[in-house]
Amino acid sequence: MSRIKKGMTLSGKVVKCAFPNKGIVEFDNEGIVERVTVKNALPGQTVSFVINKTRGGKYEGRLLAVEKRADCECGGCAKAGICGGCLYQGYPYEETLKIKEEQIKGLLEAYTQEADYDGILASPEDAGYRNKMEYTFGDEEKGGELRVGLHKRGSFYDIVNAGECLIADEDFGRIVNVTEEYFRKEGVPYFHRQSHQGVLRHLLVRKAANTGEILAALVTAGAGINGAASVGENKASRNTGISDEMLDAWKEEILGLTLKGKIRGILHIENNALGDVVHCDKETVLFGEDHFEETLLGLKFRISPFSFFQTNSHGAEVLYGLVRKYIAAECEGAEVYDLYSGTGTIAQLAAAAAKHVTGVEIVEEAVEAAKENAALNGLKNCDFIAGDVLKVLDDIEEKPGVIILDPPRDGIHPKALKKILDYGVDNMVYVSCKPTSLARDMEEISKAGYRIKRWGMVDMFPFTGNCETICLLSRLPEQSMT
Repeated sequence: MSRIKKGMTLSGKVVKCAFPNKGIVEFDNEGIVERVTVKNALPGQTVSFVINKTRGGKYEGRLLAVEKRADCECGGCAKAGICGGCLYQGYPYEETLKIKEEQIKGLLEAYTQEADYDGILASPEDAGYRNKMEYTFGDEEKGGELRVGLHKRGSFYDIVNAGECLIADEDFGRIVNVTEEYFRKEGVPYFHRQSHQGVLRHLLVRKAANTGEILAALVTAGAGINGAASVGENKASRNTGISDEMLDAWKEEILGLTLKGKIRGILHIENNALGDVVHCDKETVLFGEDHFEETLLGLKFRISPFSFFQTNSHGAEVLYGLVRKYIAAECEGAEVYDLYSGTGTIAQLAAAAAKHVTGVEIVEEAVEAAKENAALNGLKNCDFIAGDVLKVLDDIEEKPGVIILDPPRDGIHPKALKKILDYGVDNMVYVSCKPTSLARDMEEISKAGYRIKRWGMVDMFPFTGNCETICLLSRLPEQSMT
């Protein structure tokens, strides 16, 4: 048997995919079947790869090419494998559900043996489902034409046009293409992430799934950033690099589009941050309003460009419907903690049955939005606190009867998790957007005497590698607080 070394180029068939995108490839090594992990290699494909890591008889490789597509692959996006937005384009949707279900079941197998299982619930739409997109200005190759779109897979700089993106609302593509065409014609440079020179940074588009109202926001380098240089006296101001005349002309291009939805607001946002983030230092309304209202399971939500809101509205109804089913009985007349509460969607669902709900969220803007949304829905038994869960828990006097957890992707801070478990409540609901973080947290949760009583998954992000997991956690009788 020959020794496998770094730099070797090999090929093999992908037998499975570990969460979220780690293809397990089998290849022949002089009659011995070996396995290597290759990112973005998908089940059923035959791929070539180069070994880039060897350790303790385990190998990792970098994908070079898909030599043969999986038998089930057909069609899909023309930029599949190039754009970093999706993973499973070309696979039948039902097949992607099976892949995700197998991945998450494997991760949680040790904790779900005796749990009731509700399966993996599909998104009501698997195309055009995204109600928010943050596009980046750049070029597809160094010195190339201006592009508005998404990052190439594995690249920090190269941008792929997203005008025909299959998971974004189709109106977004029209806005992307007219924006790219206009600013390319005008010769306005994009903001370079290394030199901090240039003007155009991001294009943010949001749409209300139930009303069709659209917000479009152009994000440019602001007056407070080095490099917000002008592009000519007749084309740009010396402060922000873009003139009022240009902004007005871009606005008219957007308003002139034939769209399925309707434009509620067009905005200009100045961003002084050096990092590649969509950030607002100054907002100017060029047309209409700076927000729209969305409805979800009978609740109203005010959505602005930077509001946190699930990116799949109809998928969110499935997700929160399952959460509501899990918490309905447990929340009846209880004091409820909604930790990592975002803009308070779950808190408001719980409020109908609960005595009182306290939401805790570290992002201050999200807390203010939660307060506004609760008032919009006439809910008076919800309070929202801005702060880190780890610190805020020491200051809340009311003790919970039920705890709802919807943490960020990295899960719960170990010290915060200990405080949460020390309350000893009989029931908790854990909503996870990253099952590996949930599996890690379950190790400590199970040690504290909790088991998963009921669980399920909701595919909020079709054709990507992500999926939501929802668990009802119950404290074992012998561990229950008296």
